[in-house]
Amino acid sequence: MAIISANEKTTYRGYGKTQFRYAMTYVVITFVVLLVLNVYCSKTSQKLFYQSKEVSMIEKCQLASDEIATLDVLNATTVAGIVSQMESLKITRLIVTDQSGTALYDTGGTAAGTYLLLPEILKALEVSKEAPSGNDVFSWHYHDGVMDSRAATPIVSYGTIIGCVYMTEYDVSQGALIKSLQKTVLQITLLLEVIITLFSIAFANTFSRRLNRIMTSMRIIQDGDYSHKVNMGGNDELTILGNEFNDLTERLQNSEQKRSRFVSDASHELKTPLASIKLLTDSILQYDMDLETVREFVSDIGNEAERLNRMTAKLLSLTKAEGLPSEESEIIYMAPTVRRVARMLNQNAVEAGITFRLELEEDSPVLILEDDLYQIVFNLMENGIKYNLSGGCLTVCLRREEDNAVLEVSDTGVGIPEDAISHVFERFYRVDKARSRATGGSGLGLSIVRTIVQRNRGEIAVSSVVGQGTTFTVTFPAFDTEVDKA
Repeated sequence: MAIISANEKTTYRGYGKTQFRYAMTYVVITFVVLLVLNVYCSKTSQKLFYQSKEVSMIEKCQLASDEIATLDVLNATTVAGIVSQMESLKITRLIVTDQSGTALYDTGGTAAGTYLLLPEILKALEVSKEAPSGNDVFSWHYHDGVMDSRAATPIVSYGTIIGCVYMTEYDVSQGALIKSLQKTVLQITLLLEVIITLFSIAFANTFSRRLNRIMTSMRIIQDGDYSHKVNMGGNDELTILGNEFNDLTERLQNSEQKRSRFVSDASHELKTPLASIKLLTDSILQYDMDLETVREFVSDIGNEAERLNRMTAKLLSLTKAEGLPSEESEIIYMAPTVRRVARMLNQNAVEAGITFRLELEEDSPVLILEDDLYQIVFNLMENGIKYNLSGGCLTVCLRREEDNAVLEVSDTGVGIPEDAISHVFERFYRVDKARSRATGGSGLGLSIVRTIVQRNRGEIAVSSVVGQGTTFTVTFPAFDTEVDKA
């Protein structure tokens, strides 16, 4: 359920303006497109009517011209006789002129005997190389539901122009048809625009509500509720965005849990040596002690301080391992690093009565920082000494498994209980806390190892049998290139 506060409404106000602007832009674009289509349809329909009317009027003029051309004498009386036989023409007005443009006959009765300078008549009587027998002329005008059509055709007798037939027609029915068609197209255009506008508003609101879910969830996450999930619904890009957002919040929740656990564990671990130091200093200050006892207490304080120092160093190493990308990796063999660590820890092994056994013949090159590899080997071998039994053995083996280089560190120590194996890489986790404290363990070494291994594209696994020993197996991709063995 989305919860929107007053502050959130203020935050989303800019988005609302953007949403409105995009919706109105879409409406305007569609309106322009529909308007262009409307004009096109109107012009096209008028053109079709024009072509139809032109053919009809020219045919009527030619019919009258052919009939009049058969007269022996061209005057008002003979023309009136011919016109009276052509009642089927159904025209508004008909004028017949001689070759000079003087009206011989006019159905309207007003132009007879006058010289007509109408452009259609002049054009019809005009003789040129292209039209030696005159021209068929047609003009057309449409206004407010009325079609005003005019046509003129020369009267030709034995190849000579002897006059002209001029017709006009005021067609109200077809004009009304054009007007009705244009009105219908306009109504459809307006209806479509209203539908598009409503659809745009509905779509924008739906899109806005879905985006507001994510924005509201972001505010909830910002307030610290990492368990919140957003349910987008649907199956589109916003659904994918919502799923990615949920994955992100889940990772944030896991990170926050790890951080809280880390802070809690670190506080607990640091509290113990600090409490010991406080107790020892209070004892020295409050009681009269001999010098030997004071030295003993001061020595204990120094041991606790050293323990704090080691724990702080481990925490810094873990932070560094988690924060640095492995960009400066190099291709190296692992055997030289194993031998160097063995030399460093040899004295520790001798004091603990542990024997080293190195099986490094099947070495393969890996892509890793040498310092990272050193820290991995050092932590695993140091643990193999600390948690081994006196007289035991620590075996370090390098081998090749298909495309992987494998480092295996095995001890013959006390082993790890089965229920603890899944926790050994957690921060501050210690199987035997008493033994860990006695050996100076902080519970961070294996966490550091796992972080460094994963950062270098590797994997680490552990297997153990209580009373028989533990084996740590680290696997890296092998890089088979020519490198020098050190």
